[in-house]
Amino acid sequence: MAKIATVYIVGAGPGDPDLLTVKAMRLLKQAEVVVFDRLISPEIVELIPAGTTRIFAGKTARNHHMPQPEINDLLVKLAHAGRKVVRLKGGDPFTFARGGEEALHLTRHGVPFKIVPGITAATSVTAYAGIPLTHRGKALGVRFVTGHCQGQPDKVLDLNWKSLADPDTTLVVFMGLANLDTISRELIAAGLPAATPAAAIQSGTLGGQRTVITTLAELPREVAKAGLKPPTLMVIGRVVELAPELAWFRPAAVAEKEAHG
Repeated sequence: MAKIATVYIVGAGPGDPDLLTVKAMRLLKQAEVVVFDRLISPEIVELIPAGTTRIFAGKTARNHHMPQPEINDLLVKLAHAGRKVVRLKGGDPFTFARGGEEALHLTRHGVPFKIVPGITAATSVTAYAGIPLTHRGKALGVRFVTGHCQGQPDKVLDLNWKSLADPDTTLVVFMGLANLDTISRELIAAGLPAATPAAAIQSGTLGGQRTVITTLAELPREVAKAGLKPPTLMVIGRVVELAPELAWFRPAAVAEKEAHG
């Protein structure tokens, strides 16, 4: 009987392969099986060595290629088969990536695991868009929230809007495209000024990065007008005002480089 293998739950970062950690890259090279999500960029998938088994477990809000319970069971099965498994997740495994759920399932089934943190989209995508999460005189703190009901896409988004409507705090919203009208409306109703600067960043850190800068009130309309698609991160707060001066990343140049190899 094969010895139960350790499952490595690895954060792949926001998409730019240069933002993979050294440990993540080493584990990818050693893996026999890589189970990866939809948010793993093609550039990172290409780094998986030839001969390594690749299993796509992508999920969107209403379309699960592989439901979460099946992913959990698959990891247990692979570990019991003695395979060297990397569970590759976008961003950081413990930041709105359900890494905790997978780790709990593993440990409750006697499977050892290790967590390899990744650079979360909240800090990296915003940095590539020239938006510091905190800045003297503009934000004293930052909060990360999910903009959809995890596992319940048809449920009404119910957050503590009064608590979130703090003009001295930067609000970063993951997975909020489908509920952007609700987010904008409820934050304004809770007291956050309609003119609060806001940004939406699609495919951050990659050649296809697109950024919309607007206000909280206009955010749903401007995002729809631009036709932004997932993955898109929302940032709401006065720090967004700094983007025009601090936006150092030139995605068009990266896209051109990628097109020419």
